[in-house]
Amino acid sequence: MIEEIGVHIQKLPGYMDISLPLYMTEHAAGMDIYAAVKIDETIFPGQRKIIPTGIAIALPEGYEAEIRPRSGLAIKNGVTLVNSPGTIDADYRGEIGIILINHGEEPFVIRRGDRIAQMIIHRVCKVSWIECVELDATSRGDGGFGHTK
Repeated sequence: MIEEIGVHIQKLPGYMDISLPLYMTEHAAGMDIYAAVKIDETIFPGQRKIIPTGIAIALPEGYEAEIRPRSGLAIKNGVTLVNSPGTIDADYRGEIGIILINHGEEPFVIRRGDRIAQMIIHRVCKVSWIECVELDATSRGDGGFGHTK
């Protein structure tokens, strides 16, 4: 059974026509988020822009929202997020902005109402650091980047 929580969301003035984040399939983990640009925005190859969404949320304490790229935009157009995943903290109340970058070869046009990213809500925990002189041993040890075949 999947836990369901209520999250307050606000459509900001001038954005009443923009859809709220929406699960596109029954078992989707992420909700699509929509562009709330006033006029079409073009992102040229190598360029990045903050795209407004027209929404603000109030997450309950102990939760965060992650903003992730849409795979369709990435494979078809080379458009993705600069900071992926982006994090929305439970105490943030401003408009959600999506920082897109065009890694493609052609200019990419964003229109009002386009699906531009996904949002996933997660539980978080606080860490209490326990400083120690030595860590317990594992079979991996300090094997890092590319250590497995």
